[in-house]
Amino acid sequence: MSAPHAMPPEPTQGGEAAWLARLVVATTPGEVAAVVAAFVQEQAGCRHAVVAWAGSGLPRAYSSCGRLPDYGRLDRARALLASNGQGCVRQGQELLLRLLPQERAFLMLDMERGQTPESLLGQLEPFLELAGPYLQRALKLADLEDSHRQLARSEVLQRALFAIADLAGSDLDMPEMLKRIHGIISTLMYAENFFIVRSDPQRGTMRFLYYADIEDTDAPDTSHDVPLESLRNSMTWHLLTGGKALMGSLEQISRQVSGTFAPSGPEAVDWLGVPMLRDGQVYGALVVQSYQAGIGFSEDDRALLEFVGSHVLTALERKQSKDELEERVRLRTQELAEANRGLQQEVHERQRAERLQAALFHLAQLATADIDENEFYERTHAVVGELINAENFFIALLSDDRQKLVFPYYVDAGMRKAQERPLGRGLSEYVLRRGQPLLAFQEDTLELARRHEVDLVRVGRPAVCWLGVPLRVDEQAIGLVAVQSYTPSIDYDQADQELLTFAALQIANSIHRRRAAVSLQRAYAELEQRVAERTFELRQEIAERERVQSQLKHEVMHDALTGLPNRGFLRDRLERVLAILQREPGRRCALLYLDVDRFKVINDSLGHLAGDAFLKEIARRLHDCVREPDVVARLSGDEFAILLEDIDIPAAAVAVAQRVLDALSVPMQIAGRELAPSASMGIAIGDSTYTTADEVLRDADIALYRAKEEGRKRYELFDETLAKNVIDVLTMEGELRQALARDEFEPYLQPFCRLEDGAVVGYEALLRWNHPKLGVLGPADFLKVAHDSGHIESIDWRLFERGCERFLQLADQNTFLTFNVSALHLRHRDFDARLVHLLERTGLPPWRLIVEVTEGSLLDNPEQVRTMLERLRAIGVGAALDDFGTGYSSLSYLHSLPLRMLKIDRAFVHALGADEHTTATTVVAAILALARALDIQVIAEGIETPTQREALLGMGCELGQGYLLGHPAPIGRWLGREGRAD
Repeated sequence: MSAPHAMPPEPTQGGEAAWLARLVVATTPGEVAAVVAAFVQEQAGCRHAVVAWAGSGLPRAYSSCGRLPDYGRLDRARALLASNGQGCVRQGQELLLRLLPQERAFLMLDMERGQTPESLLGQLEPFLELAGPYLQRALKLADLEDSHRQLARSEVLQRALFAIADLAGSDLDMPEMLKRIHGIISTLMYAENFFIVRSDPQRGTMRFLYYADIEDTDAPDTSHDVPLESLRNSMTWHLLTGGKALMGSLEQISRQVSGTFAPSGPEAVDWLGVPMLRDGQVYGALVVQSYQAGIGFSEDDRALLEFVGSHVLTALERKQSKDELEERVRLRTQELAEANRGLQQEVHERQRAERLQAALFHLAQLATADIDENEFYERTHAVVGELINAENFFIALLSDDRQKLVFPYYVDAGMRKAQERPLGRGLSEYVLRRGQPLLAFQEDTLELARRHEVDLVRVGRPAVCWLGVPLRVDEQAIGLVAVQSYTPSIDYDQADQELLTFAALQIANSIHRRRAAVSLQRAYAELEQRVAERTFELRQEIAERERVQSQLKHEVMHDALTGLPNRGFLRDRLERVLAILQREPGRRCALLYLDVDRFKVINDSLGHLAGDAFLKEIARRLHDCVREPDVVARLSGDEFAILLEDIDIPAAAVAVAQRVLDALSVPMQIAGRELAPSASMGIAIGDSTYTTADEVLRDADIALYRAKEEGRKRYELFDETLAKNVIDVLTMEGELRQALARDEFEPYLQPFCRLEDGAVVGYEALLRWNHPKLGVLGPADFLKVAHDSGHIESIDWRLFERGCERFLQLADQNTFLTFNVSALHLRHRDFDARLVHLLERTGLPPWRLIVEVTEGSLLDNPEQVRTMLERLRAIGVGAALDDFGTGYSSLSYLHSLPLRMLKIDRAFVHALGADEHTTATTVVAAILALARALDIQVIAEGIETPTQREALLGMGCELGQGYLLGHPAPIGRWLGREGRAD
């Protein structure tokens, strides 16, 4: 409590009027209390008077005798007044008078011995009734002044916090931001000596981010972190480890900390440090200190600095996060720029290849074009000009006796020239002598002249850059094609030389063919009759070629068996119809997608010839059900489609569908058997909402499969209800992420067995998904979505690790484990290292593991794959070539790759179970012979029947896999059944 003492007015003459005058000029509660206490003191019978009041701050009091009031006694007096309820209370010689309601102000006086309160009250009451309102007014004014001071201080604090928040989002660098934070703190308190320290509790380090001190000449390093223990027992160390504010002189602070206290640096008169906390954890501190007597810090400063400290920490963290984000953005932008440059280079190379391909095609066309020689060379010049700069261009040919150089086409500086000359020592002759392309700049030409390879007189006007390529026919140079530049800004490089070399091959071929044509024409002139006959023959050949081309075009766009248009024809026609619908939104079309029911049964039962006859009859009936310009097409084996280009209402398409079903249901005679065919059909109504043919085919296909699900021999019309039943790819992507997090993927093991006795020699780890709603899903249900969404590699590695762990639960130590490795993994150069680390982690011996790769996965980078497999073989991990025979089947893979095993694709094994499997038997026998020659073990996949097993045993195949030998199953299925496959 504070007790300001206003000096009582000097005793003067004038009675109550004089005291009232003094009361009127008093403005503060202390001044009014002093007047009241002095007035009461002067009254007869009063020894001592104290006026007490309570404002917006601590309780205050004024004593008439100048002594420090006894606040404990005053508190008891206030409580007595409050409990009594009367305005006047006597207690012995002490008299208490309430001046303001609720004991906000009261008068306590000590009476002379023998003095009665009644007489004293009679003297005081008139004056006190006037003094009460003045004291009330003074207290209100004091409250207003105090509120104003608090508001001003709050505004300063609010501006400071706003300024700190703005700094966090500014573009200032960290030193400038810290300097401005110092300036902001200086507006709140004395902060001439100020520093900010950050700490990392996890690493046990700290750093002085900012340090400003007028006395300390040995400022700490602000550029890097230091161990927190290096400042052990210092004030900063105690502040960061204690997690509470420290304030005062060194002596006072030493009493606030526990343990050893070893301050460093100049001794401060007053020191204030507050920790910056986040969730109760210390992440730094703010410190101010004073070296001047009379300048110190209060509890208000401590509370204010603690409050500001949390905002400074937030600003520092936001600034640090922003800087880190900007750095990540910069690095990512740099990566994207590098990728973009790579893509641009790839696009440039592709465009260059396309230009070259188009140029070669045009040059090839010129060989047979019906144009004269002059136009031939002009067009050749134009084609070369599309590849490289050919402003100055010529073609030179050797004469028949190879003694002269003839220039049938020569353009130099825009001028056309025709000339010939004897062979000499020019650049053209140099190219013909060496038979190699020449790219020469002026200095190269001078060097050739110095070596007497060329004669500068023959060279003529020197070119800045000269490029010539020989024209070869049957490995013999017949001339050359050359370009040259007289401008330093235009030159040629190795890429231009390659392009001109490719073009020269086709130019030489075209010239040779045109020369042959000229020779023929000469012969025709000499033998007119033979020319006429030859002309007739050529016309026949041309007609035949046109007929063949027309037939080829028809065959490309039509099905060879039924003569109906094929899928390509249908897509092209459907695209054109959709384009019309886009222009005329009111029109509609319909696509009927049908599948012949049980065709496989007919084909397998009656044979392929009967199946072909069956399909032809189906095609004929379908064709009879439609009119022009509607299209009937065969899409694949037993799938057909009908495109109705213009329908009014969907019912029209439904009527055609019913007509088709009725027509197909009529029995037919095939191979002496009466068959009653049927079909399932899906209908999609096309309108302007469709943009591509694939969308219409997709919807019709969805409706077709719904028709099959509903029992076949029916049709279904596509609507939105069917679309909703299609797999929601986005939902499955989310479920795949959750499946990885919940470890829902499980390896199923399928055994490899010896075909002779059925003994299990190994297992293949196959992926299964224990879906929480759909049950166990195979790869076909989700693999494409996993691949497209980028989850496939994470899923594969989960399969690899779980497969090794499950496999080790089996007691048989002589079996091996295989799993499939996709091309995605083989593109990573560290795949083998990761695999080795997985083996070390799981404890599986490398010799018990075999990785399966497909032929397609070897195409990206065969050399990288071969090197990786060699490294794996060096540590004991084997390699198997999966699905052999279905991909590229390059023999180079078998002898160049370190293969331990070869797996024959199930397509060949399946064919062994059919009646006609001569081709499959031959292929399988050849694969077995090739594998034995290369000492590669062979496994046959997809063995489902005893017939297939016996056929493979008969051909010498030792190992196999398939449902006949064992279905894929969890590890629990195989525990206790080792050595056999049930």
